[in-house]
Amino acid sequence: MTVPTITLNDQTTIPQLGFGVFQVPPEETAATVSKAFEAGYRHIDTAQMYGNEQGVGDAIAASGIARDELYVTTKLNNGFHRPDDAARELARSLEKLQLDHVDLVLIHWPLPTRYDGDYVSTWRALIDFQKTGGATSIGVSNFQPEHLDRVIEETGVVPVVNQIEVHPFFNNQAARAASAGHDIVVEAWSPIAKGAVNDDSTIKGIAAKVERTPAQVALRWHLQRGDIVFPKSMRAERMAENFALFDFELSGEDMAEITSLDRGEDGRLGPNPDAFDYIPN
Repeated sequence: MTVPTITLNDQTTIPQLGFGVFQVPPEETAATVSKAFEAGYRHIDTAQMYGNEQGVGDAIAASGIARDELYVTTKLNNGFHRPDDAARELARSLEKLQLDHVDLVLIHWPLPTRYDGDYVSTWRALIDFQKTGGATSIGVSNFQPEHLDRVIEETGVVPVVNQIEVHPFFNNQAARAASAGHDIVVEAWSPIAKGAVNDDSTIKGIAAKVERTPAQVALRWHLQRGDIVFPKSMRAERMAENFALFDFELSGEDMAEITSLDRGEDGRLGPNPDAFDYIPN
């Protein structure tokens, strides 16, 4: 089954469906990613903060899959926002991933209350990393509308993606609209709301009608809205289920019903980017 691609604002393309390794234990990452490759995934989303880049790299090295068939994303850890730290640690990510470049690197969080509010210098560090060939594309994660406006206004370089929390109960519409206004594609993290979609009566009703699982319905909702998603599972059967999204469609009415489940800020499951200031030890 062929995964559709989306053309980014730098004219590169990205698979719309990927495999995420958030909270996959480092010692289990290589085996888990290898199973994802067997299921058909070719887009892998990791991060320095996840602590499992080495396992991703080991799986890639063992896979025998041609490099140009893979799309690999990583993200800069919150503790490395200063430009010299960013340059050093991004180079270290390449070593762990056993790659000469990543397809995409993101600032993981803007941290507006840290580093004197200077996430623009961090964005410049990613620009430099791209210029030296370390990354094909650069983007951001968890950026609010004002964060996007600022980095673009001060550098002239537009992120290709903004990876933000989005799911049926939290549409995050302001950040999605701001991203779209800059021709930035949204990547949705927590796309099935940490499994909460499985218990929602509206989504379950639609799932019964289209003979799919609630998770498949929620993921299909994202895809039809133009979001990029990378569901995570450590079970081969669930990986296959999450991959089987391209042989059915939701009606306009179904899409509207799911969108109407939005609870606004009350639906947010993760931290608010305006206040989140966590830096790992």
